[in-house]
Order: sequence, then C-alpha cells, then structure tokens
Amino acid sequence: MYSLFPQSRVAAMALVMIAVVLVACRDRTPGAESAAAAEPAGGALTIWSDSTELFMEHPALIVARPGKFNVHLTDVTDFAPVRSGRITLRFVPRDGGTPLVVTQDAPRAPGIYGPEPTFTRGGIYDLTLLVESPQTRDSLTVRDLRVYATLAEAPLAPSEGDDAISFLKEQQWKTPGFVTVFATTGSVNETIDVPGAVEPAPGRVASVSAPISGLVDVAGVRESPAVGTRVTRGRVLARLTPALGESGSTYSEARARLREAEAEVARATRLYQAEAVPQRRVQEAQIRLQAANEALAGLGGGRLTSDGRVTVETPIAGIVTQRNITPGSRVDAGALLFTIVDPSIVLVQARVPAAMASRLRGATSARFFPEGDSREYVSRRVVSVGSVIDSLSRTLPVAIEFVNSDGGLKIGATGRVSLRTGQSARGVLVPSSAVLDEDGRPIAYVQAGGEAFHKRALSLGGNDGRLTLVLSGIAAGERVVSGAAYQVRLASLSTAVPAHGHEH
Repeated sequence: MYSLFPQSRVAAMALVMIAVVLVACRDRTPGAESAAAAEPAGGALTIWSDSTELFMEHPALIVARPGKFNVHLTDVTDFAPVRSGRITLRFVPRDGGTPLVVTQDAPRAPGIYGPEPTFTRGGIYDLTLLVESPQTRDSLTVRDLRVYATLAEAPLAPSEGDDAISFLKEQQWKTPGFVTVFATTGSVNETIDVPGAVEPAPGRVASVSAPISGLVDVAGVRESPAVGTRVTRGRVLARLTPALGESGSTYSEARARLREAEAEVARATRLYQAEAVPQRRVQEAQIRLQAANEALAGLGGGRLTSDGRVTVETPIAGIVTQRNITPGSRVDAGALLFTIVDPSIVLVQARVPAAMASRLRGATSARFFPEGDSREYVSRRVVSVGSVIDSLSRTLPVAIEFVNSDGGLKIGATGRVSLRTGQSARGVLVPSSAVLDEDGRPIAYVQAGGEAFHKRALSLGGNDGRLTLVLSGIAAGERVVSGAAYQVRLASLSTAVPAHGHEH
C-alpha cells in the first residue's frame, strides 16, 4: 500500500531537510570543532626532594567527579622508579574542614600510581603526599590545588604551543646513567680545556747517525733491533765497514796510528819494567795513545771491532721508533740510521687560544685526556708557558711534563688538556658532564618538568674538570641533565611523536 502526499507537503519536508543540512555544516566549522573538542584544564607539576622526584598529572578537579591522578615517583639516589610501597594523599581544605585522604598500596606499574580522589566540596586544597617504600620514605607538599564546584567553572585547556622536548619517564628510567641535578652558585679553581699533542721530552730522544761513510754489514743487520724494540744504553744497533776514500781513508789512517800507539805503550811498559827506559817514556807513549783514541772517536763515534768494523751504539735507553738500514747498502757519514725515544717522561704541548693567554700567569698543573682513551693523566709539572703567540694559529704554546711509566701515552697522540690557570672564578656551576658540544657550541638540557626538557645555548667560563662555570644560559636552581644528556639530544632530533607507556 502506498501513501500519496500533497505537493505542498513534500515541499515543506524538503525545506526542513535543507535546514538540517545547513545547521550540520555550520557545526562543522573549525571554531565549532575547537570549542567542542576543548576540555577543562588539568594540571601537571614536578617537585624534587633530597630523595624523591614527584611528577604528577591530574585532570580538572570537579566536585563529585572522580579525578584520576597520575603520580610518577623516582628515587633520585639512582633515578630508578619507585617499584613498591604505599602512597598516601592527604588533601587539606584551605578554609578548614575534614581532609580528604586517599591511599594506594602499590604502584600499578613501576614508578606510577593512579589514585582517584572524589571531592565533596570546592575550594583551595593543600596536598601532602607520603611515600612509604623500601626504596625511599618521603613527604612532599603540593599547594594551591583548585577544586571547582561545577564543570562549567573550570577553565578550558590552552591550545598546544609548547616547544619542549618530550622525554618520558619510562624512557628516563630505562636510560642507563640518566641523572639530573640543580645548577648551583659557587666558585671553581679555574681550568681551561685546550687541545694538546704528545712529544718526546728534551734529552729523551736520540737520532743515531752513521759515524763514517761505509757499508752496512749484513750480519749486523740481522742482529739490529726492529722498530718498537726496547733497548738499553750502549746496545749495538748496526755495524759498518769503513769505505775507501774520503773519510774512509782518513779513518783507516787513524786506526793505524791507534795501533802504533798501542804497540808503543806496550813496548815502553816492558822496557820500563826491565829498567831500560825511564818512566817518562811510558807516560809519553800513553799520551800518544790517548790522542789516537780521541782522533778515532772523533771520526767514528763508535767502537772498533777486531775485524776493523765500526759498531753503531745507542746513546740512551728507550724504544726504537725509526730504522733506516738495508743490508749491504752504502751510507754516508751523518746519515740517519735510527731514532731512539725514551717515553718514560713525555711532554704535552698545549695550544692555548690568545684570548685566554692572560689567564695563565699562575698555571701550575694539568690533566691530559688522550683521544680514544678513557684514562686521564696528571701532570708532573708545567715546564714552560710561551711568551710569543703564534701568528697563524693565534695560540700560545704551553709545555707540560707527564710521567709515562706504563707507556700509555704514545708519541704523536692528541687529546684534551685541562690546564689549571691558578685563578678562582665565581658564578653558576653545573657538572661538566652536562655540557655537550653541538657544532662547536656548548649546550645543555634543562628539565622544565617531569617529562619536558629545553635545550640551552651556553656561554662558559672556566672549569675545574668536575664543575663548569656558566656565564649565561642557565640560572641557579634550574635542573640540568648531567648524565646521559646525549639521549635527550637524540630525543630532540626525533620526528616521531613519543607514545606514553602509562595512562594519562
């Protein structure tokens, strides 16, 4: 069966449908959607005590409407979550009356509690939160919590606009070494960090040259120490057969005169013992022998063997760092054959920027951190502070002596020198581990809230190795990341929106 409508009635229904569509379109405008999506403003706060960090989030607090709190508790002795224990929330109305007390016997997840207080009247409340855990026992106070009588009274949450770096509590708890501390005010015995390079100490490097022109003895090469070998003073490094002509003939003549002088001393001694000559004859022969020895030493510098070869010996104990001999090759007098370095004492040449040169008047000590080595070395003494600034590098050289008995400091190694200037400076102090290098500029990360961090560009003064003086960028009382700061930096570079591992 069909129903037939008059034409006027159909037209009226069409008008009603158009009106409904227009209303729906009007309600989908951006302004209307924002108003519909806006929610009452909740709250978030972070409090640190000597033993506990409290990061707490809560919705707008409305009378008769349960408000689920997200309470995050961190044991600041090791920055691990509070894994067990009871918390008690005591809400005391500012205008008097019976306090509201809520307890939770255990966290719903490590470090996270979720109490749900229900308020019976509006007003301003002060909250005391008691923590009773095997990890920590603490009392934390939160003031000025506002409870609204109706939902309409609660202000709307502001639009998103915070540019903070998000590093969630779950991330912090799982990051090894994550630590935050307060920036303080104090003074440091100033040190400056500059680059440095390891060099041999004066008198502890020897360049061993060929004393004469000659041929490198094949058998002697097989006995010569290789690069890296430790040698004692007087160790034979090579043997040379004197070459004929030039210094070679001179050397042969000197050898002949030496043998003649030796024979003359022996003959004069026998005659003196037979009382055939006076003692003066023996003394004269000994003088000629000494002169012949000196003449030969002046030519050769080495020890003469019985077969007429000259040995090349090391003048110091140390390690062979260079070896330039080939069996049977001819070498000229003065040619470099070996380099010996005694590394037990080394110098580190630090290069101090010209702008810091005036702060070195009292420089007395330093520490050296070789590149690629986790160890640090403490100086024996500051040998010298240069008086001339290099015109190209605009740096001042400072020579620092280090004991290197274990050989850990390698000649040619580079690293960072922390040079104590002898001056004291006062200002805002942060741990040196909080300062990172970003494209040559010092930065640090400040914890604005439990899960919110900000990057700060810094202007630095000196440091004492453990603490760094901050001239600008951080104020005393701000919380800085001093351990695993690089992980916060990685979080700041991520384009992904972090997912919360807990309920909000």
